[in-house]
Amino acid sequence: MDLVTWNIQWGKGCDGVVDLKRIVDTMRKLADADVFCLQEIAINFPALDEGKAEDQPATFAALLPGYQVVFRPAVDYRGLDGTRRQFGNMVLSRLPVLQVLPFLLPRPADAVRSMQRIALEVVVQDAPGPVRVTTTHVEYYSAAHQTAQVAALRSLHQEAAQRVLHPAKPVDDEGTYRTVPRPASAIVTGDFNFEPSNPSYAAMLAPFTDGTPAFRDAWTVAHPGQPHAPTCGIGDRELWKQGPHCRDFIFVSEDLAPRVRDVRVDVETTASDHQPVHLKLA
Repeated sequence: MDLVTWNIQWGKGCDGVVDLKRIVDTMRKLADADVFCLQEIAINFPALDEGKAEDQPATFAALLPGYQVVFRPAVDYRGLDGTRRQFGNMVLSRLPVLQVLPFLLPRPADAVRSMQRIALEVVVQDAPGPVRVTTTHVEYYSAAHQTAQVAALRSLHQEAAQRVLHPAKPVDDEGTYRTVPRPASAIVTGDFNFEPSNPSYAAMLAPFTDGTPAFRDAWTVAHPGQPHAPTCGIGDRELWKQGPHCRDFIFVSEDLAPRVRDVRVDVETTASDHQPVHLKLA
């Protein structure tokens, strides 16, 4: 499986231009990916999209024929003009999509600016077996939200693993109770809005005590002992005043770690304020 994750900033490049074709061309140049995991996708947000009200998932569907498009909003509200605005995450997969599970992440009450966040889980049929692929975008402003959201991501992974260890009797009919694969094998990726030195990074990698496979950072699996390549702060120094650094990760369950063959970051493109990251699994 080849996977690319990217916070595309709704297609807005460091030149201020929103160009989804440029996003697609950049991703395809990086890898002929089976799965694309994208964050910051907009529907009908003219305030973001140069005054247009584009349906970005529909545009991606047209630009990437052969890929199933799965979009779920974290932000979903009625605009002042009466139309609905949506903003969230998206997975595009040419592997069969077996199940889609969107999870709103915790948003504890505090006085810090924040917005609703989501973890979009898609179970895809990879050749060795099904894999849960989750794309997410953790809160930027609130450390309390980050802590709660990392705990929620771990809890969702633990729930899936424990259901595998303690399965219910399968249901094979086509009704709502049908048993659909939700394996312990998992990839959780996206813009986590913290750096490797942050306690939330260590929390994400902490072991479980109930047989749930721990997460590994795919970068450190592929490049042991090497610092993370920067994933933002390259093209937009005004927003990211600290300069190039890493806050976009691909975490894999430890059973998938032996399949990690490479992780690469495109550090040249300025098609977004973040950089696309490519994972190659055997």
